[in-house]
Amino acid sequence: MLLIDLARTSAAVAAGSARLAKIRHLAELLGRVEPDEAEIAIAFLSGELPQRNIGVGWASLQDPPEPRLAATATLRQVNDFLDRIKAQAGPGSQAARKTLIAELFGAATRQEQTFLSRLLRSELRQGALDGVMIEAIAKAAEVPVAEVRRALTLRGWLPAVGAAALNGGVEALRGFHLEVGRPVSPMLAQSAPSIAAALRKIGGPAAVEWKLDGVRVQAHRSGDTVTVFTRTLDDITAQVPELVEAVGALSSEDLVLDGEVLALRPDGRPEPFQITSGRVSSRADVTGARERTPLSVFFFDALRVDGADLLELPGEARHAALVKAVPAELVTPRLVTEDIADAEEFYKDAIRSGHEGVVVKSPHTPYAAGRRGAGWIKVKPRHTLDLVVLAAEWGHGRREGRLSNLHLGARDPLTGGFVMLGKTFKGLTDELLAWQTQRLLELAEGPTDHWMISVRPELVVEVAFDGVQQSSRYSGGMALRFARVLRYRPDKSADQTDTVETVRSLML
Repeated sequence: MLLIDLARTSAAVAAGSARLAKIRHLAELLGRVEPDEAEIAIAFLSGELPQRNIGVGWASLQDPPEPRLAATATLRQVNDFLDRIKAQAGPGSQAARKTLIAELFGAATRQEQTFLSRLLRSELRQGALDGVMIEAIAKAAEVPVAEVRRALTLRGWLPAVGAAALNGGVEALRGFHLEVGRPVSPMLAQSAPSIAAALRKIGGPAAVEWKLDGVRVQAHRSGDTVTVFTRTLDDITAQVPELVEAVGALSSEDLVLDGEVLALRPDGRPEPFQITSGRVSSRADVTGARERTPLSVFFFDALRVDGADLLELPGEARHAALVKAVPAELVTPRLVTEDIADAEEFYKDAIRSGHEGVVVKSPHTPYAAGRRGAGWIKVKPRHTLDLVVLAAEWGHGRREGRLSNLHLGARDPLTGGFVMLGKTFKGLTDELLAWQTQRLLELAEGPTDHWMISVRPELVVEVAFDGVQQSSRYSGGMALRFARVLRYRPDKSADQTDTVETVRSLML
């Protein structure tokens, strides 16, 4: 199949808002894909790469070569290029990757270049989320949606499940089982604004657990072999020897555990998230990194213990299996209660200890792998800042023709200017998008027909975020985590916005 077919389908999916139309477009294409291309096609249309990460940054995608007029690139050819790019290592690898990127883009039409650029920047926001793609796969393969969801629970990666459905139908889907050494997509949590709201959703006694500010991990053990995976199912076994040793020391030799690793300070408080993340992602000098930044692990769920699969069991049964298999010092702090005051005090204790908040869990919910199950509800304090819009990017898909992604800045009293803290398009309603496009065009400085426009720093926006982390990407050395727009503040001028020092204080 040609890449242009995916690019056109992606554009059609992005252009419409109707769920059934998106499913129809995707299913039509998946019904035509070759058996050995199915996994590639599903990954690309889901905004993922089969290779996960190929080491290509934003700068490498600037100034692409002139596009071809005729589309000739196939999915297999593109995937082979991505394999070659990922394989580059050692001195000269950055230049080699850039050369390969130029060659790949030089073989693509303009529409294909746009698709590839958004795919490689993880910005393929077209509405082909897992739920839509699952239904499209089921439709194309003529199998029940429930069979696709069950297989995804066990396999963890939709492109592999979709390829099985398209090539082998229900029989192939039923061949998936929980396998030690093969990661399962982690269960995710919904959000609530308060402890009281979370407990109301659960509707009875609930487990309240600290939400640790670390890296989500899934640890598998079969005999003497321990493997560790991230939330995105990447194998990080070699980077976390502390975790490997901790799991290897347990009495059970056949198990799968869900938890978090994090770097702790001598006083027991967590290091900033980027320190933990940097340690986990580093492949160089692991022994030295361990000495400088040791990791601790805490588990909060068990998917398999002593060879028994636990996914379908209620949460309280899984936790009972966990505490039998894991020593207490490796289990995430937890309180079971229906008393709001007790739960709120436990929540405050988590915050005082430097963690993100809590997760309120139903004792009855099975493990909903890869989904935001109604039985897990996270509660975190909400930080807000009043910031200035410095620039904006033109949107695509549903936001085509509107200025969407906002560049946010904090005031620097020393220079009289503003320091960029990151970007966000989260929280913008259709009404806000329309209003801000008109207002930002009035404030535009320079051309407005490029992918990004700069604006006079006059428009103030109130932004919520989860925290502040160190970042070398921006001149201020920090960036907001999970920023989202709450509202515009026409009652405030730019000189009344929050300062760089205010933001920096939130890193401590």
